[in-house]
Amino acid sequence: MTDTDTEFVEVATAAGRVRGRWRPTTGGRGNPRSAAFLGIPFAEPPVGALRFQAPVPKAPWAGVRDALEFGPTAQRGDPGVTLIPEPSVDGESTLNVNVFTPALRRAQGPSGEAQGPSDEAQWPSGEGPDAGLPVLVWIHGGGYFAGSPASPWYDGRNFNRDGVVTVSISYRLGFDGFGWIEDAPSNRGVRDWLLALEWVQQNIAAFGGDPSRVTIAGQSAGGGAVLTLLGMEKAQHLFHGVYAVSGALADVSAERAEAFGRGLAATAGVEPTVAGFSSLAQERVLALQKKATQLGPSSLGAIVDEGLPLGPSIDGDLLPRSTRESLRAGVGADKPLVLGATDDEFTMAFTGAAERALRWVPQSFLLARLGLPKSARQAYLDANVDVARRGKARLAGRLLTDRMFRAALLRVVEDRGSAPTWLYRFSWPSGQFGFAEHCLDVPFFFDCLDGPALEPLAGPKPPQELADELHGAAVAFITSGDPGWPRHDGTGGIARVYDTPTRDIADAYASVRPLLGAAS
Repeated sequence: MTDTDTEFVEVATAAGRVRGRWRPTTGGRGNPRSAAFLGIPFAEPPVGALRFQAPVPKAPWAGVRDALEFGPTAQRGDPGVTLIPEPSVDGESTLNVNVFTPALRRAQGPSGEAQGPSDEAQWPSGEGPDAGLPVLVWIHGGGYFAGSPASPWYDGRNFNRDGVVTVSISYRLGFDGFGWIEDAPSNRGVRDWLLALEWVQQNIAAFGGDPSRVTIAGQSAGGGAVLTLLGMEKAQHLFHGVYAVSGALADVSAERAEAFGRGLAATAGVEPTVAGFSSLAQERVLALQKKATQLGPSSLGAIVDEGLPLGPSIDGDLLPRSTRESLRAGVGADKPLVLGATDDEFTMAFTGAAERALRWVPQSFLLARLGLPKSARQAYLDANVDVARRGKARLAGRLLTDRMFRAALLRVVEDRGSAPTWLYRFSWPSGQFGFAEHCLDVPFFFDCLDGPALEPLAGPKPPQELADELHGAAVAFITSGDPGWPRHDGTGGIARVYDTPTRDIADAYASVRPLLGAAS
């Protein structure tokens, strides 16, 4: 690196000054450098008396706070639930944000000198040094109980290269974030999202971003998070567009949330109150939570039908009704939305030993256990002949994917009616697995095919041209509110299919439609 590449830079936030570092971008175009500010706290550490409370905005600090390393994460250890490298970072101040920016209009250097955009700064067409750049806020996935914003894949340097300020957020997970407690605020993890987005509104201009041009995006549980926020009336002022990657809505019923909380308390031998759960070490709660949510092949059908027990719940406050009901009522209808999924999100669940075991399971029994209604069975098989020919494991994986992700996103499209919505499929088969599995599209979205730990997910030499297309469409959407292909009309409209080559196809989800409206 040159001296310029390692230059420190400071920004004044509402709570105090932070020190970040410049780094180079990649790709040989656009902005040549990116400043990273890591682990900036947006709330007080959720420990002690604050552990099971709504997040409290971070108190001001004196002097300059280093933002050179990722902050503590709510994830502890390695839950082993994702192929994305998402490291855990120990510490108490887990409510923090990471900001990546190509241009700091209101920044000052360590000696107090002004640091506006230099002559080398590359601005999108129609932008200028006095205009804020569009902003992407990323919410990580992990089933609402795992995941970390400290992944090298979530580094925003290549969105910075293309003129987008990028923020990733950390939030409380599992029972601490989403568990029902008799006398505690509900949906604490959701409240963390809201306060982080408030922080963005208050502070992002200092990092070169435009608070009136914020797109929220996330994958898996993070995709469910941004859909939840899209349907939340109290969140509408905090963002202006939504990009949901393999989004899985939770919408845990109030009754199920309470039953899970009371059950966990009973197992632990404490009252289902703040005092009761506060008497348990975090490690004890994590162990109880893991045992109560253990997943296995026999439970997959139930998970699809009922969802996970920990996640955003319909609490009568932040979420007075289900997200789908809110979307049908027109909440978020003014917000442009891109959503889609990979073709075989959870087919990995049926590889290896599971695939060998399925040789002895009758197909009709397997499909019934995965929740395919008998009334829809033949139509579904007819629509998925090519998948069925590859064996029962591939068919089971596709059905699980369709029930959990692809049918659900079609229902969201229908719920939105004429609201601006674009649909995509990610179909490129991984060089490692031979199908488009869960998480495969994330490095293409961030254009980080040179990142670490990629080969176990994508195989050797994944196609850069596909990353150029997907990432480029994401940049277009974040910048203009239009990803560059026709809107979906709510029924059999056009969807973009990311593959080699990428194509725009009418009714690209036709094979899923037998599941819509089918009765069990």
